[in-house]
Amino acid sequence: MAAVRSWNAFTAVEAAVRAMVADPRWPGLPVPVRAQVIAARALVTPEGDRWLFGAHARWYLHDPADGRWHLSPPPRDARTRDARHPAAVLPVRVIPRGPDFAAEPGSTQAFVGPDVPTGLTDQIRLLLRAEERRSERDYPLSAFDAIFARDVPSTVAAIWGTIMWCAYAPAFDGNERLITAFGEYLRRPLPGDEWVRWLPAPPLLDLVTLISERLRAGHSRAALRLAATIADTAQILLSDPRFRPRALALLTMVEPTLRQPHLDDRAALRDDHTVRQAWLDRLPERLGRAALVETDPETHFRHTVYDLLEALDFTTEPSRAAAAFLADLSDSRGLLPGYLDHRLRRAYEELARAGLTSTSAAETTQPEGFPTRAPLPYPWRAGPPETGAYAAVPRTGAHAVPETGVHALPGTGAHAIPETGAHALPGTGAHAIPETGAHAVPGTGALPETGAHALPGTGAPGFAVPRASEVERQSAPVREEPRAAGSGVEPPDRAAAAAVLGAAYAVGLAWGRVTGARVPERGFAGAAALVHRLIPERDDMHF
Repeated sequence: MAAVRSWNAFTAVEAAVRAMVADPRWPGLPVPVRAQVIAARALVTPEGDRWLFGAHARWYLHDPADGRWHLSPPPRDARTRDARHPAAVLPVRVIPRGPDFAAEPGSTQAFVGPDVPTGLTDQIRLLLRAEERRSERDYPLSAFDAIFARDVPSTVAAIWGTIMWCAYAPAFDGNERLITAFGEYLRRPLPGDEWVRWLPAPPLLDLVTLISERLRAGHSRAALRLAATIADTAQILLSDPRFRPRALALLTMVEPTLRQPHLDDRAALRDDHTVRQAWLDRLPERLGRAALVETDPETHFRHTVYDLLEALDFTTEPSRAAAAFLADLSDSRGLLPGYLDHRLRRAYEELARAGLTSTSAAETTQPEGFPTRAPLPYPWRAGPPETGAYAAVPRTGAHAVPETGVHALPGTGAHAIPETGAHALPGTGAHAIPETGAHAVPGTGALPETGAHALPGTGAPGFAVPRASEVERQSAPVREEPRAAGSGVEPPDRAAAAAVLGAAYAVGLAWGRVTGARVPERGFAGAAALVHRLIPERDDMHF
């Protein structure tokens, strides 16, 4: 006899609300009517917690202290009963509008363990080789100049910026070929260590600035080329769920300028912010959640906390586990508890009373995350480009000698021999321009190791970071991880660990957008500790 799945009240309510909101008549109903229908399906748990399935197809938890509704995933195995809630007290923001239910959730997995698929990486590399040959005089760096060298054309920056803006959580594996493709253009090494590059997510304004600067300079053709490069990159990224929601939003904002080349000319004459707003105004409501990081950073932060709680659903107490990751965030002004539901807030305040909050910031930064000292050079590894296990030399005006089976010695002054084969751009629509002529050499130079760095141990349970070896003590500063960050949480598999890692890092980035806090150079303590859960299991298999 087949097993019968137990009935779950939360699942049943969610299905019922989705069916109602999917009805074409739903958006036309008056707000009070929609509020009444949603309120009639409220649930209450034995602890007295009240839940609603509302806007953005997500659950909301009622805070009995102040009456607010907080984004929070429910306990799926809890006993519940109906709890009709007065519709008059429901805020409009929790009532589904209709299009908001069409948003694709994407994936919270970080790029450690489950790497970017090879096909996607290869397409990006082909696009990069086509755009790197353009002159920096025609395509000057009006943004991303802190990342790239001065002689790098803005077409390269447009590809980079698109990848970073579209990524759910840009914590890239040290082995990741997608990032090492940009190595020869870098002004300085990327933040992180030999395991992970903890990269900041650029604002949309940086991408806008690349285009609007060219429009103001009267180079509309160059501006159109940059817009096409952004569109081509976003089109490639659609194949990965960790990029897809924002890649689709970015395509929707950029494509109108390709059909109408002078669409943004007047806005560009005012300022970059006007162009940015024009882009955001083009987004349909169904894609609005993907751009919340730009339009409503506080709500975006609440959504990332929701994602973190969902990723920690395998734990017995997701609120306590999530609070341990939130404890890494810098909060000198005491703002963080006000963004949390009462269960998560209680767990966080327990850590605060124990002096275990702001753990990452306390190690390397002043309040709100501003660095107090520059990190020492990171230990780069040398290796063949096919495995991605190398860090490319930042651009210095001279290309590195291409790989020929052995590693080229740095600082030889040798220039690479240009490639002679022409690559075809991936089929990404009418925006792609085929390559012609010789290609610049890919960034395949690598810094050889200059000191023996012992690999961290991998047998310790939980999130405890192994003690550094004596060799590491002599070559790099030892960083003690606080036990509070993720202590006691053991993801059941690599996918779960990567999902928690991505969600935890996204929370840190989102908090930075709210408060202005910077991401620590070597990542947040809890997220960084999770990397050691993934290291022994990685097999470089692409999904």
